[in-house]
Amino acid sequence: MTEIHRAAWRPDAETIRHANLTSVIGELGFDSYEDLYRWSIEERSEFWEMVIDRLGIVFDETPSQIMEGPSDDPVWLPGARMNIVDSCFTAPDDRTAVIYRRYGADHRMTYGEIRSLVDRFANGLTAYGISVGDRVAIAMPMTIESVVAYLGTVAVGAVVVSIADSFAPHEIATRLRLTDPKVTVTQDRFERSGRKLPMYEKVVEAGSAVCVVVQTGGGELRSEDVSWDRFLGDDRPFTPVAGSPNAFMNILFSSGTTGEPKGIPWTHLTPIKGAMDGYFHHDIHADDVVAWPTNLGWMLGPWLIYATLINGATMALYDDAPTGRGFVDFVREAGVTVLGLVPSIVAVWRSTGVLDDAGWTDVRVLSSSGEASVPEDYAWLIEAAGGVPVIEYCGGTEIGGGYLIGTVLHDAVPAMFTTPTLGLDVRILDENGEPADEGELFVVPPSIGLSQELLNRDHDAVYYGDLPESDVPLRRHGDHMEQLPGGYYRALGRVDDTMNLGGIKVSSAEIERTVGGVDGISEVAAVAVGPPGGGPSRLVVFAVPSDGVEPDLDAWKVKMQQALRSELNPLFRVEAVVAIDELPRTASGKVMRRELRERYE
Repeated sequence: MTEIHRAAWRPDAETIRHANLTSVIGELGFDSYEDLYRWSIEERSEFWEMVIDRLGIVFDETPSQIMEGPSDDPVWLPGARMNIVDSCFTAPDDRTAVIYRRYGADHRMTYGEIRSLVDRFANGLTAYGISVGDRVAIAMPMTIESVVAYLGTVAVGAVVVSIADSFAPHEIATRLRLTDPKVTVTQDRFERSGRKLPMYEKVVEAGSAVCVVVQTGGGELRSEDVSWDRFLGDDRPFTPVAGSPNAFMNILFSSGTTGEPKGIPWTHLTPIKGAMDGYFHHDIHADDVVAWPTNLGWMLGPWLIYATLINGATMALYDDAPTGRGFVDFVREAGVTVLGLVPSIVAVWRSTGVLDDAGWTDVRVLSSSGEASVPEDYAWLIEAAGGVPVIEYCGGTEIGGGYLIGTVLHDAVPAMFTTPTLGLDVRILDENGEPADEGELFVVPPSIGLSQELLNRDHDAVYYGDLPESDVPLRRHGDHMEQLPGGYYRALGRVDDTMNLGGIKVSSAEIERTVGGVDGISEVAAVAVGPPGGGPSRLVVFAVPSDGVEPDLDAWKVKMQQALRSELNPLFRVEAVVAIDELPRTASGKVMRRELRERYE
């Protein structure tokens, strides 16, 4: 076994005995995880029926069957009526649902207390006239109020529009225009690493019609807006509005290869996929405390809500940057047992020594998603965290969870996936459409959680158009993967022009439109380049100087960074600007970004 395949953690007898997977493998009479996985893709209807029963999904009217219609694109749970919020509150009322830190102090709320606040928010929405199918935007950090607003919106049968708190007003405005929400829930400001950052101001600038504002520092609101406390309704119990499992309940965004973000609707089915991934692959139990620094604008925000609450566990929320010692101490003091991360956080921890003497005695499972991991960073993390596994997690908003992952029954090899998720098969094909160890990875449908519509795109064209011939149905996802000996998989980036920068997907067109106006430049092409040892992609901009202009790469880089910060997203960082005489193009005029990546590497 080569160095890159060396396990940094192996499951012990207690981990195996305690695992949810061990329980279900025994109950179904299988001998191994491999038997369970094989059954989950050969008998998908039976598998998802087992998952629904195991998770305790609540129905107002039970489905007549699990799947109906074409096997690659079925109608799921025909005849059922449900609201997924009911499945979030099956735990005892006195069990702790959320631990959250605010201004240095920790607070706890039980399932009963959270349910009461959700009822009050739902009653407030109803009093305001929000009903089934209406859209409510949430643009704020991942706080107790955002969780309550999310669940209250879904409870009334309305649709959450998820907007990340890091977006510039221009990006917020685009998402508001595409969804036309009646109300935007936001916060006046929030703090990160000692800096007070505006939120309400950005939402107003973006053109939000009406805002419900969580006020943390006073300040005036527009006459049409209302504070959170005034908006909450009375404390009468609210019965979640039941409807079709296929009804929209959340719209999230993921950039494609054109400038406008792709609107991806989630239905009341989608959380079942995320909760399944949490239960079987992340091994979430009712006595676990689950933390993942995220927000509702990224799929892991809603995922955290559902994967935690449907499994009857406790969610831990932190109100500041996760890169400092404050978050490390919060993980210990809140008793976090399942901790999700993105690789950029781990890189900062490793470089600053912030985990020294962390005292993480409760953490038993780590997970990582959002961008490619650095093997050396994760080998360090496994040891620094006390010798616990990292469950690598790769998927997407349009999947509702992951398609490649690990389990607590498999050896943990840093930056490697060990298995497709239960209920999903995958194929890797080369550029000629032939099976290969390296190439584009395709998902083999069906699965609960896979999107079946897009808000502003042709769904069939995006995911099923112009596919290679195959003996099984294929669905495009666009990731470049390598399968290694022993069943391991390694992520190699995107096969199209979509970049993943700091865990946020963005198209090259968006980047180029934003940085292309710098004086002295006639053309630009933006590419994402992976570091030699693996890890998060770096943004490199190739620039063609205008006629007679001498390249000034340092000045161009500063101006491009300023443009990204003010017009697109302050989290995006230009790694390098490269001057080039002309951009390489295909015969049809398309920029050959793969050639540019190869030139830089």
